[in-house]
Amino acid sequence: MDIMSVLIGAGGGLLIGLLLGRLFFSKSSAELEQARKDAADMLSAAQKDISLLKEKATTEAENLKKDRLLEAKEKFLQMKAEIETERVSKLGKLEEQELRMKNREKQLAQERENLKKKENEANSVRENLNRQLELVSVKKTELEKAYSEHVAKLEQIAGLTAEQAKTQLVETLKDEARNQAMAHVKEIMEESKLKANKEAKKIILQTIQRTAAEQTIENTVSVFNLDSDDQKGQIIGREGRNIRALEAATGIELIVDDTPETIIISGFDPVRREVARLSLQRLVADGRIHPARIEEVVAKTRKQMEEHIMEIGERTVIELGISGLHNELIRMVGRMRFRSSYGQNLLMHSKETANLCATMAAEMGLNPKLAKRAGLLHDIGKVPEEESELSHALLGAKLCEKYGEHPAIVNAVGAHHDEIEMTYVISPIVQACDAISGARPGARREILESYLKRIKEMENLAMAYDGVEKAFAIQAGRELRVIVEAEKVDDKKSEDLSFQIAQKIQDEMQYPGHIKVTVIREKRAVSFAK
Repeated sequence: MDIMSVLIGAGGGLLIGLLLGRLFFSKSSAELEQARKDAADMLSAAQKDISLLKEKATTEAENLKKDRLLEAKEKFLQMKAEIETERVSKLGKLEEQELRMKNREKQLAQERENLKKKENEANSVRENLNRQLELVSVKKTELEKAYSEHVAKLEQIAGLTAEQAKTQLVETLKDEARNQAMAHVKEIMEESKLKANKEAKKIILQTIQRTAAEQTIENTVSVFNLDSDDQKGQIIGREGRNIRALEAATGIELIVDDTPETIIISGFDPVRREVARLSLQRLVADGRIHPARIEEVVAKTRKQMEEHIMEIGERTVIELGISGLHNELIRMVGRMRFRSSYGQNLLMHSKETANLCATMAAEMGLNPKLAKRAGLLHDIGKVPEEESELSHALLGAKLCEKYGEHPAIVNAVGAHHDEIEMTYVISPIVQACDAISGARPGARREILESYLKRIKEMENLAMAYDGVEKAFAIQAGRELRVIVEAEKVDDKKSEDLSFQIAQKIQDEMQYPGHIKVTVIREKRAVSFAK
């Protein structure tokens, strides 16, 4: 309001100053008079305007004051309401907390009372237990005294101390437990064999019955028959040059002795031996025998032999229904025809194993073609052209991997003698069929010394047991008969003894097939009538 008065006063002063200035600079009195009049009018108008402005400013100031008072009052009432609400809420919470505190105090008081009751009960129970312990202690002392008197009477009656009686009882229980455990083990093993081997025996028997294979025994020497002994000199040549040229060209030794009309061709490599035999046959038929002709005939025969080997391999894979085999593997299969293993022709053995594998895989619901392929190639490592330090199983696996065979075949070939871990299901099939083919009676020749050594070892193993009087290996080592002393071995112990001997043979010896152990106990009562 003071500011408005200042502004109005300043405006009026400015207006009067302007009028006075105008009057001061007027040249005529009329104009001066007129100017005064105009100034008076303007002053009067200005005073009226000032009054109006002053009233308006006063009115607006009053209105503004009323508005501010109303706003302040409303804000005050709102804050008062909020404070009142907050006060009521806090008051309610305080009342609720106070109620909870009272309830908690009541609960704690009740719990203190309950604890006091339990403590009193525990004290009474403790007192009762102490009384019972005292009674137990007294009874224990009486019992120990009675036990000592009883043990003393028993020792006096039995003539044994307590420790001796305990030791005897423990030994008796140990023997009884051992016999019962062995009986249970034997019963479980018999039951397991009946259940587990039932289907296996069926599959193996069906496989063997359905498989037929020829058997060929190859030697390290070949015999070449002559029409007359006169041809021996022609083969030897002047100063032996013909026979030396033939031996150098073939790598085979020719033995010319006193045997009539016969020359012996000796060598460990059957392929070279066959090349020498065919070359000698052509030279004798042609009649022209000299070093140059010998080299020519041997080279031609060797080439034809390679073709013949390839033809044998192709005929074999066609016969077995195997396709997609690498040419180098086919050639190695053909070379098997001229190799033998323990007197069993290698190609016949591999074909037999392949057929066994296919039959067994089909019976078990597996892939017969894959199994047959693995069976044919399982001994491929025995016919390499270059010597290797690896065993034939590992070398065969390496060759199969080199020529792109399936990983299952590679594993089966490498694992059929347990030199690597079996990771495919056909691997044990190949191993089993290889053993079946090799263990078949008459399939292989066994070295006499190793056979006799195995028989003697088997008999000595049985003789090492207490109570064994004699032991005999019969049926070519397929059965062991053990004769025991009737005074030392009873019927129960004889059953256990046969089981123990069979287990020891299985753990310590290597043998084809299986061995039957028979324990014989005989009690003879002899008397004489005089």
